[in-house]
Amino acid sequence: MRIINFIKAFLLIDFMKAFYLAQKYFFRSKATINYPFERGKLSPRFRGEHALRRYPSGEERCIGCKLCEAVCPAQAITIETEPRQDGTRRTTRYDIDMVKCIYCGLCEESCPVDAIVEGPNFEFATETRKELYYTKEKLLDNGDRWESAISENLKLDAKYR
Repeated sequence: MRIINFIKAFLLIDFMKAFYLAQKYFFRSKATINYPFERGKLSPRFRGEHALRRYPSGEERCIGCKLCEAVCPAQAITIETEPRQDGTRRTTRYDIDMVKCIYCGLCEESCPVDAIVEGPNFEFATETRKELYYTKEKLLDNGDRWESAISENLKLDAKYR
């Protein structure tokens, strides 16, 4: 009989501890967010959708050095260049196969002029694979669209580079 009373008391104590713990977390503010309507804060070092940037004058930054193509471990970048009349070299084709991309960020790190960056956009789901082959025009459009966020993130990340 004493053993049964001991077990009942032990179970009651365990129940009270669990009940107290549940009540403590029940009234605390929620840790989750309502995703499509609320957004969490992204790190300045977040690697999302790729973009090609322009100078403030409107000229594209890419100088056609092909370092990003050489360093890409997934071989997702294809670049073709040709010389211009002033002697500089610019890209005529800059394609990224986002199906192959592993978002390692090596292309961004290797670029001497910060032309290719991985921007803050992570919502770029598509219905077909064809839409995940980014051309130079698509990349420049991404850069124009996200320029303010990209430049702010690069400024915040500068002390770690």
